[in-house]
Amino acid sequence: MSIASKYEPAAAEAKWYAYWMEHKLFSSHIDHSKEPYTIVIPPPNVTGVLHMGHMLNNTIQDVLIRRARMQGKNACWVPGTDHASIATETKVVQLLKEKGIEKKDISREEFLKHAWEWKEKYGGIILEQLKKLGASCDWDRTAFTMDPGLSDAVISVFVDLYKKGKIYRGIRMVNWDPKGQTALSDDEVIMKEISSKLYYIKYQIEGTTDEFLTIATTRPETIMADVAICINPNDPRFTHLKGKKAIIPLINRAIPIIEDDYVDMEFGTGCLKVTPAHDINDYELGIKHKLEVIDILNDNGTLNEKAQILVGEDRFIARKKIGKLLDEAGQLEKIEDYKSNVGHSERSDAVIEPKLSLQWFLKMDEITKPAFTSVMDDVIQLHPPKFKNMYRVWMENVRDWCISRQLWWGHRIPAFYLPNGEFVVAKTAEEALEQANSQYGKSWTLADLKQDEDVLDTWFSSWLWPISVFDTEVFSTGKPNEELKYYYPTNDLVTAPEILFFWVARMIIAGYEYTGEKPFRNVYLTGIVRDKLGRKMSKSLGNSPDPLDLIAQFGADGVRTGMLFSSPAGNDLPFDEKLVEQGRNFANKIWNAFRLVKGWEIDPNLDGTANAASLEWFENRFNQGLAEINEHFEKFRISDALMSTYKLVWDDFCSWYLEMIKPAYQHPIDQATYDKTIEFFEGILKLLHPFMPFITEEIWHQINERTVEESLILAAWPEANSFDPKIIEEAAQVFEVVSQVRNLRASKGMSPKEALDLSINAKNPELYSRFAAVLTKLANLSSLNFAEKVDNAMSFVVKSDECFIPMGDSINVEEEKANLKKELEYTQGFLASVMKKLSNERFVEGAPAQVIEMERKKQADAEAKIKALEESLAKLG
Repeated sequence: MSIASKYEPAAAEAKWYAYWMEHKLFSSHIDHSKEPYTIVIPPPNVTGVLHMGHMLNNTIQDVLIRRARMQGKNACWVPGTDHASIATETKVVQLLKEKGIEKKDISREEFLKHAWEWKEKYGGIILEQLKKLGASCDWDRTAFTMDPGLSDAVISVFVDLYKKGKIYRGIRMVNWDPKGQTALSDDEVIMKEISSKLYYIKYQIEGTTDEFLTIATTRPETIMADVAICINPNDPRFTHLKGKKAIIPLINRAIPIIEDDYVDMEFGTGCLKVTPAHDINDYELGIKHKLEVIDILNDNGTLNEKAQILVGEDRFIARKKIGKLLDEAGQLEKIEDYKSNVGHSERSDAVIEPKLSLQWFLKMDEITKPAFTSVMDDVIQLHPPKFKNMYRVWMENVRDWCISRQLWWGHRIPAFYLPNGEFVVAKTAEEALEQANSQYGKSWTLADLKQDEDVLDTWFSSWLWPISVFDTEVFSTGKPNEELKYYYPTNDLVTAPEILFFWVARMIIAGYEYTGEKPFRNVYLTGIVRDKLGRKMSKSLGNSPDPLDLIAQFGADGVRTGMLFSSPAGNDLPFDEKLVEQGRNFANKIWNAFRLVKGWEIDPNLDGTANAASLEWFENRFNQGLAEINEHFEKFRISDALMSTYKLVWDDFCSWYLEMIKPAYQHPIDQATYDKTIEFFEGILKLLHPFMPFITEEIWHQINERTVEESLILAAWPEANSFDPKIIEEAAQVFEVVSQVRNLRASKGMSPKEALDLSINAKNPELYSRFAAVLTKLANLSSLNFAEKVDNAMSFVVKSDECFIPMGDSINVEEEKANLKKELEYTQGFLASVMKKLSNERFVEGAPAQVIEMERKKQADAEAKIKALEESLAKLG
C-alpha cells in the first residue's frame, strides 16, 4: 500500500466517520457480559449551532467514551437536543414577524405548527456539526425533550409531585422578563454590575411645609408604587417622625412612616421607601407590616394606570422623565453616579423586574436533601472539587423553584380550570374531567374545562434527562425497565459550571426522587473558552472562530488536541489558534513517523542485538507513560493525560527512539527491531485514539489490513505492565550526554558530521557501555572511553559524571572555566529552588509521596552535579 506524503485530514475524517457509522460501531445494546459505561450529552438547544464551548465539552466526552470502549466496556453516549422554550419561541416569533405575522394575531395551535416546522428544519444542525468533530454518540438513541415519550414523562412528574403536595400555585414575587414576558427562576437571572444613578428624593412630612425626609433610590420610576417609608427604630435622627406620614412627590399621596430594624442606618440616608410590588425585600417587609401592594408596571415594562403619571411610558424612559419632574418640583436633592448589581434575563438580556405574579412552584426544602448530602459526602464527585462549596452554598439557600413560563412552546401545564373557579391536575383532559365530575358531583363536559395557558420551565424536562432517555414510563409506573436497570446510574457528566444549579443539581434531585439513586458518579466541570485577552467568546464581540472553519483548516484531530492542550477541569481555556496549529503539527509528526517506519526495508538475516538497550528502554518508558496517563484519566485530568501522551509520542518515540533504531541511509533494518517498533507504534496509536480518532484509525488500517472487528475504535486499551524506573533514569542520563555534545558542537561551530572522541569520568561505566551504540550513533562519536581526566579537553557534567571532548591545542581554559562557572551558578540556583519547596511544611505535608520523592531526587542529583562541577573547576586551577 502506497503511503501519501502528506496527511489529508478531510479525506480521512469523511472516510472513517462514514465507516464507523455504517458498521454501527457507536451503537450500544444491553450486554450483561460487559460493564456499561454511560454518558448523556448535555442537550444543546435546538436553536444552537456549534461554538467553542460545545467543542471543548464534546471533545472531552468523546475522549472518555472512546477510552471506555477500548477498555472493553459497553460504551453508550446518548445524544439529543433541548426544546429551549424561551430561545425557540423568540426565534419563531421573529420568523413570523419577517412574514408579517404577529403572535397575538394567531392561535396557539397555529403558532405551534410554525414552531414544529422550524424545529424540523433547523433543530438538528448542531448534532450534525458534532459529527464533524468525531463525536461517537449512539445516534440511534437521539432524543428530544419534546419527543412524545419524554413529554409524557414530564407531565407524569408534574402530576405526581402535585399529588405529593410538592407543587403548588400561588402569588409570589418572581423574576419577570419584560422582553420575553415570562417569569424566570432565580438561576436564569445573571447579575451584572452596571453604572447607574442614585436619586436623592425629598418626601414632605404630612402637616408640615418645610420638613422633608430624603430617600436615596436607583429607581425613581417606582415612587408611585410606594406604600410606606421605613426607618430603623434605634435611629435617633428620626425618633420624632414615628407614627407620622410622608407625601409621595408628584402624586401627593400620603404614606405611613414605619419602623423596622431591617433598615441599615449607615446606608444612604438611613431610611428607605417601601415598594412591595417591585422589590423582593420590600415585598417581605410588606407582608410583615401588612402593607398594601400597588403594581404600576405592565408585563412589557411600561407604566400602567396605577402609576397615575407617564402612563404607557417605558420604565427606563419614565426614570429619566421622573428625575426631571422631581427636579422641576424642587423635590430632587441631588443625583450621584452609582454602580450596582442588576439582574438580567439569561435569555433575552433584559433587565429583570421583581414582580408579583400567580405562578406554579416546586417546594425545594425537602426534595433537595438527598441531592445535597450525596455531593457533600462524595457519593457524587465534582471535578475539580472546588465547586463543592459553590454547590453547598446554593443548596443551603435554595428557594422554591418557579416552574411556570408564560409561553406556548413547551410542555403545557396539566392543570384544568373548572366553571366553579377550582382546578384539577391530571395527565389528560379526559382524566381531569372524570376527576372533576367525581370530586364536585357535576356533569361537566370537556368544553367546560380550560387548560392552563402556561408551559413548564425547560429545565423541568431536562432534569429528568439521565432517566427519561432510557425509560419514560418509570415516572408513572415506578418500575424501571431493563435499559434503565442496565445503563443507570450513568458514569460521568461533562458540563459547564454555569449550569451546576440550573441542571446538574436538579438532575441529582430528580434522580433520587424517582430512582432512589444518583444519576451519575462524576461531574467534570469544564472552564469557559476565552480569547487571548481573557474575554469570553461571543458573537457580539466577534472574537469566536467558527469551529467548522477551524476543522476545515487544521483537521478535527488538530482542533480536538488544540482545545485540550491547556484546559484543566474547572479552569478557563485561553484559546489561541496556535494551539490548534500545534495540534495539526502533532498529527503531521505522527504521520511522518509512520511514513519513516513503513519506508524501511527489512533484512530477516540481520542481527538486532545492537538495538536491545533501545528496545528495553522504550518498553519501560511506554509502560511508565501508560501508568501516568491512566492515573490522569482516573483523576479526570484530561488535559494532563493528553500532555503525557504528547510527550511520550513526540519526545520519547519520535525524537529519541526512532533516531536510536533508525538504520543508516539506504540500509535495511532487522526483523526483530522492526516488529517491535510496529508493536510500539500500535500501542501509541491506542493511547492517541481517544484524542485523535481519525489519523489513528487511518494509520492503524495502513499498518495492516484489518476487519471491522479489528478496527482501532474497538481495539483493547494497552495493558498496564510494570516498568523499571532505573532503566528510564539511565537512558535519560545518556540522552543528556547526547544533548550536551550537540550543544557543544553548536557553540563551537563544529559540523554535526564531524565524529568526536568522548571520555567520561563515570561512577557507573556499565551504564554507558550498555548504551554505547546509542551514544555513538546519536552523538556521532568516533570513540567512547572512560578516564578520570583528559588534558586539553572541553568538559561538561551530567549528574556527577564529568565528560571530556579533546580539543587539541584549541582549548581556551578561561572560556572553559567561565562555562563551568555559569553551569555551577545555574545548578546552585536550581538546588535552592528545590530546597525552598522541601523546607515548606505545607508543601511537604500536602503533596503526594511520589512528588516529594521526585523533589528529593532532584536535590541529590543537583548536589552531585555541583560537587562534580567544583572538582572540574579545581582541576583547571
